[in-house]
Amino acid sequence: MSNDVVPAGGRASRRAEAPKRGRKKERKRRRGLKITLGVLLVLLLAGGGTAYWMYQDLDGNIKGVDINKALGEDRPEKLPTTGQNLLVLGSDSRAGAENKELGGGGNVSGGRSDTTMVVHIPEGRSEAVAVSIPRDTLVTRPKCTTADGSELPEKKREMFNAVYSLAGPACVVKTVEKMSGVRIDHYMEINFAGFKDLVDAIGGVTVDVEEPIHDKASGLDLTAGEHKLNGTESLAYVRTRKSVGDGSDLGRIGLQQQFLMALLKEVKSQDLLGSPTTTYKIANSATKSLTTDEGLASLTSLSEFARSMNGVDPSTMETIMLPVAYDTQDPNRVVAVQPQADTLWKAIRTDGTIPESAKKSPATGG
Repeated sequence: MSNDVVPAGGRASRRAEAPKRGRKKERKRRRGLKITLGVLLVLLLAGGGTAYWMYQDLDGNIKGVDINKALGEDRPEKLPTTGQNLLVLGSDSRAGAENKELGGGGNVSGGRSDTTMVVHIPEGRSEAVAVSIPRDTLVTRPKCTTADGSELPEKKREMFNAVYSLAGPACVVKTVEKMSGVRIDHYMEINFAGFKDLVDAIGGVTVDVEEPIHDKASGLDLTAGEHKLNGTESLAYVRTRKSVGDGSDLGRIGLQQQFLMALLKEVKSQDLLGSPTTTYKIANSATKSLTTDEGLASLTSLSEFARSMNGVDPSTMETIMLPVAYDTQDPNRVVAVQPQADTLWKAIRTDGTIPESAKKSPATGG
């Protein structure tokens, strides 16, 4: 997701433009603009000296999920040099009237993990990497406890995006940890309505469309060239799949990664620190539809987390799609391909360099 077009397979992003420099104090604050939407915008709010009533109002917006309690001790070891790993999920929850409308009506029960990224922030470095997990990936879902306390047995060949609807966010985290061996430090989720409102609050996001997109399913109709998208159009853009590449989720991942980079560039181009009103509007839109783990479920925690990553420059973030191949039993599904997937996850676990070979996927969506 960048102003520069990313290949449909989503294997890597091009660099976004560097932010403009201002006063020394503002430069320090601007380095706090981080990778996730919630951290990005809440840090701007926290750094702006906003009134206490405003803090209380926004602090109450954030919903928390006790991931650690749900998962217990059966988790990958947290190594001292592994940096921070954040699971970012965009959900297509139909909860609430606005989410139902944006999700295509009320005929779909529950919700799915429409977009999932493991964001790795290396220890003591300025570059980060985001690994997208295709929603159509077949995985082994481990035994999980649902929100109502019932037990779900382990299941092989479960479609990844079904895990969220069946067992909730804790089971998504557990599934990712089991398939990758990567310890997830934090969880962050934003729903349909929150995504739309956030884009509208910043005045839209500009994307460069390489080829015309005419997608009846998402309602997106764009000619080739540059377009500034509002919230509803942006949502359609990141959900488009039928008219991109081979029509699978793999082509959509490229659009999602491109859009993320374009969104970051848009936020950095605006003088949000100089406009408390705009900052509040954006932060309110973000936090209203934000769900995090308990460790981040307050403005104070989000701000502290963001400040701990002050050296990270979002313009250098690399986006990679988990290497997958088309499933031999069902060509509409994909599976993690070896040894590329294991090599990728090992590099993230050990905070090592990701080999180019581990970024290449037999199934590209093209």
